Parts: sequence; C-alpha cells; structure tokens
Amino acid sequence: MHFIADNLKFIRKKNGWTQDQLARQLGVKRSLIGAYEEGRADPRISFLMHLCQKFGYSMDQWVGKSLDDQTTPNDRYSGSNLRILPITIDREENKERVSLVPVQAAAGYLNGFGDVEFIESLPMFDLPFPEVSKGKTYRVFQIKGDSMLPIPSGAYILGSYVMDWRSVRNDEPYLVISKSEGIVFKRLLNNLKDGFLTLKSDNPAYDSFDIEANDIAEIWKAEGVTTFGFDQSSHGGHSELMEELKSIQRKLDAFTQQNN
Repeated sequence: MHFIADNLKFIRKKNGWTQDQLARQLGVKRSLIGAYEEGRADPRISFLMHLCQKFGYSMDQWVGKSLDDQTTPNDRYSGSNLRILPITIDREENKERVSLVPVQAAAGYLNGFGDVEFIESLPMFDLPFPEVSKGKTYRVFQIKGDSMLPIPSGAYILGSYVMDWRSVRNDEPYLVISKSEGIVFKRLLNNLKDGFLTLKSDNPAYDSFDIEANDIAEIWKAEGVTTFGFDQSSHGGHSELMEELKSIQRKLDAFTQQNN
C-alpha cells in the first residue's frame, strides 16, 4: 500500500491544496492527512473508497499504481479496475443471498456499501422467482417519493448490479447510488462520454437532472418491483409467493426495531 501516500500527495498538489484544505474536502482532520502522506498510518478501506468516489479513480489505481497527469478516471466506467461489492452467502447451501436496503438504512448504505459487516447487517433472503437469473448479483432497495409514479413511495425495487456503466441503456430504469443524491430510482440517459448521467422521472412534475460520474458509487439495473397492501382478494393461487413476501416484511420489521 506504499502508493497511497504518494498518490494522496499527488492529488493534493494537482489541485493546489494544502493538507488542511484537502482535509476539509474529505471531512477529516489535517493531522490524519499528514499521517497518511508520511506513511505513519494506513487509511481504512472506507477512507480509500471515499477517495475513489471523490476523485473518480479506482481502488486499484489508488493502491497499486502511481498516479500521474496521464492517469484518467474514465477506466472506472467499464469496471475493469477493482470495485468492492460485498455480498452475502448462505454458507449451508453455498449460494448468494439478496440484501434488502430499507429506507431506514439508506443513509448508512452511502457510507457502508463497501463494508462487509454493514451489508451482512441488512435483512437477507432468497428470491423464489424463476425470472431471476443465477448469473447476476441482486439487491433490493426501498424507494420513497412519487417521482416514478405509478410505482408508489415505499415500493421495493429489485436491482441487478451493473459492473460496466457504459452498458447503461437510455430511458431504462436504474437505481443510482451517489453521495450527493443518495439512493435514486430514475430512468437514465447515458452521457458518460461527457462525464455524467441524466436522470429522468416518470412523473412529469419532476424535472430531469444530471449527476457527475465522479459522484456515482454504484448503479443497479431495475429488474422488478414489489409493493405491499394490495387487494387481498387477488392473492389466491400464490400462497408460496405471499409467504416469501410476508417473510421479507417480517425481516424488515425486525431490522427497523433494531435500529430504532
């Protein structure tokens, strides 16, 4: 990890900042920046991820390479460099499980999406749907707000992880995780060639807006939606599915109680 100290100095001097100015940019103490630059301390993984999000470089570039004026952050669009995606595994069956990010955990997710312990603290479950591919990594996010009506606030969106951001298709729904906007469910326009994505709502009352690529932490392709509270008369013939949905709701209720 000996490149970290030099790379931290490089990015600071490239922007013409003092250690105090860089510390304010990153929300840490100046003494911590000094310790990292002088190699007296090794930064935590959460700090390194913050650097990646802030300046647009990959974890591999920060840790394993020397940054110079020819190094660009654009490689991170393809996902060819290292991105950290903690997943949960059912150890008995040795298969990946799906984590649920309820509204109550949204703020924590922005800081903990790369933290294995945080991801493991979220409710987990298996998806019984035959349409769910075994070759993808899935996560469920609860949304709030009415910008994507008729999908209501409180709905759960099933997303598949997008490694190569260049594959984002125009006018299709995605979940974007960014430090400025949080967890956002929108339709996207792919303007990565110009360094940003355009986010569009289905509700015409909301205007479109742009997010800089350097502000983005994760992208998930919306694959499906689940809501609760629909007409009980429509449940006939779907007992297995309803039991799974009730199980998800119970886990969510337990998670909410633990965090209140």
